[in-house]
Amino acid sequence: MRFLRRSWFLAAIGLVALGGTSAMPAQAEDTIKVGILHSLSGTMAISETILKDQMIMQINELNAHGGLLGKRIEAIVVDPASNWPLFAEKARELLTKDKVAAVFGCWTSVSRKSVLPVFEELNGLLFYPLEYEGEEASYNVFYGGSVPSNKAVPAVEYLMSSEGGAVKRWVLEGTDYVYPRTSNKIIRAVLHAKGFSDADIRENYTPFGFSDWQTEVAAIKAFASAGKKTAVISTINGDANVPFYKELANQGVKATDIPVIGFSMGEEELAGIDTKNLVGHLAGWAYFQSVKSPENKVFVSKWHAYTGDPKRVTNDPMEAEYILFHMWAHAVEQAGTTDVDAVRQAMIWQKIKAPSGFVEVMQPNHHLTKPVMIGEIQANGQFNIVFKSKTALMPQPWSTYLPEDKGKVADWSYPWRCGNCTAAKYADF
Repeated sequence: MRFLRRSWFLAAIGLVALGGTSAMPAQAEDTIKVGILHSLSGTMAISETILKDQMIMQINELNAHGGLLGKRIEAIVVDPASNWPLFAEKARELLTKDKVAAVFGCWTSVSRKSVLPVFEELNGLLFYPLEYEGEEASYNVFYGGSVPSNKAVPAVEYLMSSEGGAVKRWVLEGTDYVYPRTSNKIIRAVLHAKGFSDADIRENYTPFGFSDWQTEVAAIKAFASAGKKTAVISTINGDANVPFYKELANQGVKATDIPVIGFSMGEEELAGIDTKNLVGHLAGWAYFQSVKSPENKVFVSKWHAYTGDPKRVTNDPMEAEYILFHMWAHAVEQAGTTDVDAVRQAMIWQKIKAPSGFVEVMQPNHHLTKPVMIGEIQANGQFNIVFKSKTALMPQPWSTYLPEDKGKVADWSYPWRCGNCTAAKYADF
């Protein structure tokens, strides 16, 4: 087994890769171009800008160790400005005009859905670092975040347990787009399977950038006044998180009364909030900056050294993109080329000891195994981890709780190339 720039990988996070493909001729260009497709303006800039910064850090680090295949990595940074059609336009430019070898980007599922037809039409590679709703498995995307099977479902089961507060009523609060709506469709199905009725579930959606939370927080308090333990599962995205959490504090919503677990609320979003009144509210991720592991110590130290600011936070999407970039670089080295088809095959079974402290493996369905962690907000804006899975959990792009997903299989290992076929059809290959 060959190791890409062994000193770089070992110093970074100890990457170990499995699988691969036969070597093919490398590109003739002097540089290898990599696209960075994250919103640097608009409602999602609060969350996405840090991912652009982290990608530049990684590219600089790799170049300092000699680059890849003897060539420098050139970052092509574009700003789709939280504009979903513009994501598709910028993606097309990256692939056709800039001739990038791979693109790292998107945050919201609506931005990913916008660019997906472009990557599939032009046979590009998108590395997507966010947890999302599942219900997708593309030949042209590698998914670095969690799906409901290894985040939302175990998080809900934790809240049902005595350890998690034995919750009996549920508020599903989300931004009005595909990720919250699909995630909550699955969560509602899980709750039904666990014996909860629709009378004990409240579901509400607000636009991106929503700021007038007074009425909705009052409605949450009223729903929770029925005498049953109530929790809020929040899939609010972007800068709408700041006024939402501020309004919780304004109306005296304490975690001991109505705990809120945020699935899109992490360290970077908390940086804009006075967290003293939010202590005890929760977040569900596969990584927190407060994780104690040798790999995380290196990860955080590198980030602080790069930014020159020991107060700059890390978060789950950063870790996911960090993992994806290392896996991509190792796959390119194994394949001996940036050719999309060769790299795609070499990506399957890449393995890494992640900053989370868990070994994460890229599966044939193009999704990573991920742990799940529940963290409590602390006064300093960090999270105290109150629960974590014993191992990294298998990703299931198609939910076992939705009847329409029954029997669906995703397996892109050669020769299957199957993203959403049924088990019966899969057996005929």
